[in-house]
Amino acid sequence: MVSAIVYQLTRNLTEEEIQKSGFAPYFVDHTTGIYPTDANGVPFSASTFSVAGDAITDIHEDMAAEQKARTTYDNILRFCDDPDVRDPIKFLRQREVVHYQRFGEGLRIITDHLDSKNFYAFNPEFDRQNRRKS
Repeated sequence: MVSAIVYQLTRNLTEEEIQKSGFAPYFVDHTTGIYPTDANGVPFSASTFSVAGDAITDIHEDMAAEQKARTTYDNILRFCDDPDVRDPIKFLRQREVVHYQRFGEGLRIITDHLDSKNFYAFNPEFDRQNRRKS
């Protein structure tokens, strides 16, 4: 969605506007096509996602990803005054907040089903026997 917003904002730029805005290096490689990168120009990669196969570890990773996205949207809102950009970004930001809350509820459910004395001592997805022995 953010890439689509960027495309809408850049599709009608003149060559002069491209040069003045600092958009030229991106334009040379991608014209105004959607090519997801971070603010430093590093392309999106599936390596962004991390999975350990441990429900507690993975849900913390999910929660961190939601907070990182929310922070990015907060930063976009700090620099943008265009309501056609702000409104969808506000929606996306709120969605990240809700996702974070739901993952938090999931973490509570996971930990409620483990032995509270030692749920960080083993991987509940793999070491099921340890759960019974503890």
